[in-house]
Amino acid sequence: MPAEWARHRGTWLSWPHKEASWPGNFAPVPGIVAEMIRELALGEEVHINVAGDAMEQHARFVLTDAHVPDHNVFFHHHPTDDAWCRDHGPVFVQHVASGVREQLILDWGFNAWGGKYPPFDHDDVVPSRIGAELGIPVEHPGMILEGGSIDVNGQGTLLTTEACLLNRNRNPQLSRQQIEARLRNYLGVTKILWLGDGIAGDDTDGHIDDLARFVDEHTVVTVVEGDPGDENYQPLRENLRRLAEMTDQDGQLLRIIELPMPPALWYQDQRLPASYANFYIANEVVLLPGYDAATDTLAGSILQTLFPTRRVVTIDCRALVWGLGAFHCLTQQWPAM
Repeated sequence: MPAEWARHRGTWLSWPHKEASWPGNFAPVPGIVAEMIRELALGEEVHINVAGDAMEQHARFVLTDAHVPDHNVFFHHHPTDDAWCRDHGPVFVQHVASGVREQLILDWGFNAWGGKYPPFDHDDVVPSRIGAELGIPVEHPGMILEGGSIDVNGQGTLLTTEACLLNRNRNPQLSRQQIEARLRNYLGVTKILWLGDGIAGDDTDGHIDDLARFVDEHTVVTVVEGDPGDENYQPLRENLRRLAEMTDQDGQLLRIIELPMPPALWYQDQRLPASYANFYIANEVVLLPGYDAATDTLAGSILQTLFPTRRVVTIDCRALVWGLGAFHCLTQQWPAM
């Protein structure tokens, strides 16, 4: 599996339509997604899953209203249950057989984060539908896995969490060793690094893309909470401690860069999983979710230093994260061959 910063052919999304994912505040969401697409389309193709003609026409209207150029935007009639394409979309890997390199799609099983949000039958088959449409071979690893639960450096090292991958609501029939074997076999990794718990409000049981992310082959950014009274303080300190002792596939200690957490964000008495680790790396831009002016600026400056050839663009995600996800959760990269 190539690293996210490797050259993309494009980015896959699923158009948001499930109002129950943003109860009482769905209206701003399509516009936020349109802002994201406008930035992405400047540097790569954007491929959008929609249920059919009516949803496509609605999406086109929203994109036109947001001044999104249409030459790099493509629609695909693949119905979905929700918008979180990182978790239900195709995971693209490169495979070499008999000296020939080809692209494969991995169709991991999807059960809506441990069966929390049925139905999920449309989401579960999205990768296979895309593979059939594009003529790309599809492999089925035989394991529940969401894309947001893993992060790779493209050189053989993978980051994940015990809280998610070892949760009994995903693969109760598999041991830790069996899960690791599937990750190695299908993603081409040799080193698997396990962090612990996720952040407050994360209904995914601790996805890595709210915690720590590779930004180059040897460097990981990880979110830290500065307030000892915040419920995220201790779990994030423990993850930082683990990272400080970890090495990459070559046995080198990781370079660790700390990202701030935004101030606690609440909506209708619910703590939301607002995290700057949920950024998305595209060909020409790094999309950073925005939550608070001061910490947005600090997080943006840190990422700009780490990605000097890309624009770091912050888009207000306070309404989007009411759905319990942000830009990384919405996107799935399609690597160039």
